[in-house]
Amino acid sequence: MIIPDSSNRRKGHYLGTEIEEKWWKRYRKDKFFARGNGEYWFDDTALYFRRYLTKQPIEIPFAKVIQVKIGKSHAGRWLLGPRVLKLIWEKDGMKLSSGFIVSRNQQQTEAVMADLERLVT
Repeated sequence: MIIPDSSNRRKGHYLGTEIEEKWWKRYRKDKFFARGNGEYWFDDTALYFRRYLTKQPIEIPFAKVIQVKIGKSHAGRWLLGPRVLKLIWEKDGMKLSSGFIVSRNQQQTEAVMADLERLVT
């Protein structure tokens, strides 16, 4: 089990993972289906998100990430305030898009995006 460094954990919300960036095609394997509040962190190799009341986080390896971007909607959810941080990545021959709300502040979301882009490239 991956234990996060408490100084690196931040609150967030997982919106789900889409297949081929289609909001109606949700990826359902490996604990990626359930949405919810939780905490996220990242190291040099991956982004982790652990939903509250679960023990094991979902993991997105940076080696599989194609693109990091920001949007206003994800997996059928439209947001009026906070922006969605999206990681576009590949798994088992599929192009996946995982969406997270990492902050209600757009500048903080963009800062997290910049940090992740540095780790991906």
